[in-house]
Amino acid sequence: MVEKNSDEMFCHSCGEVIKREAEICPKCGVRQKIQQSVTQNLQQDISLGQKNKIIAALFAILIGGLGIHKFYLGRVGAGIVYILFCWTGIPSLIGLFEGIAYLLMTDNAFKAKYDQ
Repeated sequence: MVEKNSDEMFCHSCGEVIKREAEICPKCGVRQKIQQSVTQNLQQDISLGQKNKIIAALFAILIGGLGIHKFYLGRVGAGIVYILFCWTGIPSLIGLFEGIAYLLMTDNAFKAKYDQ
């Protein structure tokens, strides 16, 4: 039985173990369905309780004034403060900057800071 690591997947055509990032299987040459791999990774992150930095950034940029990104990241106290002061517009401005900061963070730095 062939074992695979977390950074590997099976080719959709021949079943060979390949790197998860591979676009084309080196054995059979068939292009892999990248979208399916991304969806699988996101579902795995959700099932493990991991946070996604793109989702956090979108929450921060689009509705940061309500602190939704803080609730998403498990910072409930900060989220309540954002709601209390949302009428001032200051949390919206801070949320914009936080969203940009999330996008500029490396994946490892984001996971280290926000994943339990």
